[in-house]
Amino acid sequence: MTKRGKKRSSTFAVLGAGHGGLAMAGYLALKEFEVRLYNRTPERLEPIRRRGAIELIAHDGEELPRGTGPLALATPDIGEALDGADVIMVVVPATGHAWLAEMMAPYLADGQIVVLNPGRTGGALEVNHIFQQKGVTADVIIAETQTFLYASRAVNPAQVQIFRVKNSVPVAAIPAYRTPEVVNALAEAFSQFIPGDNVIKTGMDNIGAVFHPAVTVLNSARIESTRGGFEYYVEGITPAVASVLEVVDRERVSVGAAIGFNCMTAREWLYVAYDAVGQTLHDAIHANRGYYGIQAPPHLHHRYLTEDVPMSLVPIASIGDLLGSPCPTIKTIVELANIMHGCNYWETGRTAEKLGLAGLDLQSIRRLVLEGKA
Repeated sequence: MTKRGKKRSSTFAVLGAGHGGLAMAGYLALKEFEVRLYNRTPERLEPIRRRGAIELIAHDGEELPRGTGPLALATPDIGEALDGADVIMVVVPATGHAWLAEMMAPYLADGQIVVLNPGRTGGALEVNHIFQQKGVTADVIIAETQTFLYASRAVNPAQVQIFRVKNSVPVAAIPAYRTPEVVNALAEAFSQFIPGDNVIKTGMDNIGAVFHPAVTVLNSARIESTRGGFEYYVEGITPAVASVLEVVDRERVSVGAAIGFNCMTAREWLYVAYDAVGQTLHDAIHANRGYYGIQAPPHLHHRYLTEDVPMSLVPIASIGDLLGSPCPTIKTIVELANIMHGCNYWETGRTAEKLGLAGLDLQSIRRLVLEGKA
C-alpha cells in the first residue's frame, strides 16, 4: 500500500482493526486525514491492504458517515504505524491496553497524544504507569474517553457499518490540565469530544461497570439455557436485579467521592444520555426506549464479564480498599465471575498496584491525576 500526501494537518495512528478500530480508521480516512492502521495479526489486515481502504456503510435515510476512506498504511509493525503520527487512537478491548502500552513504549516521540477509546476504569493510569516502568522520556500525553464514540459492527474485513454516533463523549488527560490540548488536537476530526474533569471521573463514570457484570451474573442460568434468547435490559433487569445494581452503583459513586470527585449516578446518566427518568433505577431503565430489542449475550464468556469485571469492577474495588471505601457487593460479583470462568480476575485485573496507586495517600493520588506527579 503506498502512502498518499497529507490533506489534513494531523496524522492519526489507529491501533486495532476490530469493529471499533475499523469504524475509527474509516471515518478519519473518509475525512481525508492520513491514517495508519495497526493490527498485530497480519492476516486480519490483508483484505484491507489489498483494497487500500475501508468502506463505511450506514442505514438508509440516516445522516451517518458513509463512503470509502483510503488508508495511508495498514501494518502489523507498530513502530511503522506510530512513526510520524500526531494522535494515536487505541481502539482495542481494555484487556489489551497494557500489552499495547509495552509495545508502544520504545517508539513514542515528543508531542504525541495517546487516546484510549475508551479507557474503561483506570486505563490512562495503567498506561501511564507502564510508560514510567518502561522508561519513556518522550513528552507524550495520555488520555482516555468515557465511552466509545460509535456503535459499529464490521460487516466484512474491509467494510464496517456505523449504527450511531454519540452526540458528546468526555475525554480527559493525565495530568488533567493537559486535557484542553487533547480536545484541541481532536477537534479538527471530531466535534463530539468534550473536556472531561479528569481520568478518575471518566473511569468511575463508566456505567458499563454497573449495567454489565451484575446483570450477566444474575441472569447466568437464563443466558445458558436460552443462549441469550431474551431482552437483556428489559427482561434481565427485574426489580430484584435492579436493587443489586443500585448497591453496586452506590459503591462506585462512594469510591469516587473518597477521592473527592462527584461521579454521576446510573439514574443521572440515564437521564443525560437517554432522557430516561424514573423513581427507581428499575423504572429509569425501563423508561429508556433505546434498550428495547437489545438481546442478551449468547454465552457467559462475553466482554460483559471478561472485560468489564477485570477492567472496571476490580479497579473500583481495589481503589476502594486503598481509600477505606468498601465495595462488598462489587467484590461479590467479581468472586462469582471468578467461579463461573474458573479464573482469578483479582490477579489479571487492574489493581491499585497496576494503576501506580499502591502506597499513595489521598493527596498523592489527587496530585497524580491533576498534576501528573504523585
